Amino acid sequence: MRERIIKEIKQLEEQYGVKICYAVESGSRAWGFPSEDSDYDVRFIYVHKKEWYLSIEQKRDVIELPINDLLDINGWELRKALRLFKKSNPPLMEWLHSGIVYHQAYSLVDKMRAIQNKVFQPQSALYHYLNMAKGNYRDYLQGEQVKIKKYFYVIRPILACMWIEQYHSNPPLEFKMLVSELLEEGELKKEILILLERKIKGEELTLEPRIAIINDFLENEIIRLEEYTKNIIVSKDDITPLLDELFRDTLEEVWSND
Repeated sequence: MRERIIKEIKQLEEQYGVKICYAVESGSRAWGFPSEDSDYDVRFIYVHKKEWYLSIEQKRDVIELPINDLLDINGWELRKALRLFKKSNPPLMEWLHSGIVYHQAYSLVDKMRAIQNKVFQPQSALYHYLNMAKGNYRDYLQGEQVKIKKYFYVIRPILACMWIEQYHSNPPLEFKMLVSELLEEGELKKEILILLERKIKGEELTLEPRIAIINDFLENEIIRLEEYTKNIIVSKDDITPLLDELFRDTLEEVWSND
């Protein structure tokens, strides 16, 4: 599959006349809990030629391939990516730290990582992960019978919030690392790790009675984190000039020999 993904990336560069700086896996494979039939969620950052940016017309700033049952590929144009980086967009921050990298070229991503602490906004990240957890909990975990898979789409964002609260930094992608660092030894941790092993083995769609100790933990954390997010205030300097410079430098670096 890796070879197919790399081939798709090269074809996108040729089809759209762009250069892709970075392409990674996101979603369950990057988080460390894929099942046997999990699809591949590939995300990338790309750069158009200089002329594309020197236009009065508003242009589409994403590239998306049709989704099939195995492969989901889409990416953001550089300027869009840097605008979202300035806002500490959590999905983008996750891309920067994916452990599954399909392609990396030029200096863009290394420079973004070097200044990520200047853009990180805990409020933005907390609201993102908490709203994800609340929505998934409401939709999937309140019935008498629940699917194993759905637990992870609530547990992981809750643990991400707990990480931000404790360490004031972007949470790691790996689910096991979050569990190891944030949960004490005991029944809750044991039940979550058992669920993880079952999901990886392919039991993720099994309907079964909800697990009280996990549901209680999630309900209590949602309530507690809602209160916490109301009171957190962190100010950041405007780094627009720095990101403008990064944009121009990247454009020059990518197309200097064109």
